[in-house]
Parts: sequence; C-alpha cells; structure tokens
Amino acid sequence: MFFFPLYDDNPCRITPFVTWAMIGLCAMIFLWQMGLSDEAGEQAVLALGFVPATFLGDARLAPDLALVPPAATLVTSMFLHGGLMHLGGNMLYLWIFGNNVEDAMGSGRFLLFYLLCGIAAALAQGLADPDSTVPMIGASGAIAGILGAYLLLHPRANVRVLLVIIIYVRFVNIPAVFVLGAWFALQIWSSLSAPAGAGGVAFLAHVGGFVAGLILIPFFRLPGVPLWGQAASPSFEVSRRPPSLPPRGPWRRGPWG
Repeated sequence: MFFFPLYDDNPCRITPFVTWAMIGLCAMIFLWQMGLSDEAGEQAVLALGFVPATFLGDARLAPDLALVPPAATLVTSMFLHGGLMHLGGNMLYLWIFGNNVEDAMGSGRFLLFYLLCGIAAALAQGLADPDSTVPMIGASGAIAGILGAYLLLHPRANVRVLLVIIIYVRFVNIPAVFVLGAWFALQIWSSLSAPAGAGGVAFLAHVGGFVAGLILIPFFRLPGVPLWGQAASPSFEVSRRPPSLPPRGPWRRGPWG
C-alpha cells in the first residue's frame, strides 16, 4: 500500500508568508546548486551540510571548505537538497501543512519554530552517530516538526491522498491523525531497520523533528488556539478575524483541487 498526500481541507486565516518564503528560498538555493559543477556541488554540500563529526567530534573540514562554523551548518543544511525529488517531496509537505501551523502561531513564532525543529532534527541524527562524516542536508527535519505540530492542532482535518494498493488507485480523504501517524510510524520503523552508519535518508532526523514539533507547539501557539481539533475560544476567533469579514465559510483547497 502507498499513499501520497495532495492537499488538506483545513482553512487558513492568514497569508502564510514564512511558509511561502521557505519554499521560495529552498527552490532558489536548489537552482544555485544545479548551476554548480559536480565537484563544486559536492564541496557545497560538505561546506554547508551538517557533518556530525565536525560539530560533535574532533573532525575538521579542509580550510577551503570551512565557509561557516560547524554550528552554523545546523541551519544552512536545511536549505540544501540532494535532488529534484528530495526538494519536491519536502516542499509539497511544507505547502500542505505549513500554512495552518503558521496560522496557529503567527509568522514570527513560526520562523523560530521551523528553525528549532530543524536544529533538533539534525542533533537527533548526529547524536546517534557522532563520528559520522556523511553530511546531512534537507528541510525534512524542520518539516517533520511542522507535521508533529499539525497532528496536535488538527488531527481530524481531512487530507486528500492518492491511495495505491497494488493495481487499485483512488483519491480518498483520510484524517490527518492517520496520515501523519502512519508517516511517523514509518520513520521509526525505518530508523530501527536502517544499518548503523549507513548513508541515505536520515530517518532519526525525521523522528527528532517530529517529536520537537509535538513538544514545542503548546508553547508556540497563540493564546486561545486549541489543540486536538477542539473549537477555538471566542477570544481567538474575534481577535484573528477582521470585523468586516463574515464568519468563516467554505475553505479554499490547494492548487490541485
């Protein structure tokens, strides 16, 4: 069985500027990466990716690759991607789930939340193998934090997915609690079954980012924003909706619906 999320039916009260900015920034940096030669691209990943051994151990990069301090790569690594599918999958999840999480905490808090989840994700992977010299890149750890926050905020929201079971293909609505719960369970299973020290997907980073999102969302949400899909308090509804607008009506779906 395979399912691929396309969009959710969850309305958003604000313009998600930070979500859009993260998507645009990652896309622009990826285009810059694609313009590099193979050798220069590998050097960029080494210089700006998160290498656990240089941050947690005694390893050091060659002087010409030490463009930023090792601690700074906790952030710079979030904006590099290893290929079009890597970028596209991450940005799709950010597009679907990021706007509602940004709506729940405001753009400034959301930016800090995004960065903290990405840092927590990198550290989770790095602490599990502190001697690793394999650079970690990608926004998936930070986006995993968004998924964790979304799960606590909107577990009953419907996510439109492409469901594939052998030759059975259909578009269905599945509650977010099942979509995100299944995704998290897959990351845990993959992290336990992946060979120690192997390269590839940093599943522990996904787990760490997701858990960070679960832990942080109660502190980052705006006053009155409920958890577990409960009705918002009257003060939140009044404060977040301009007086000139009518009560919230039908939502707009994403670009696929």
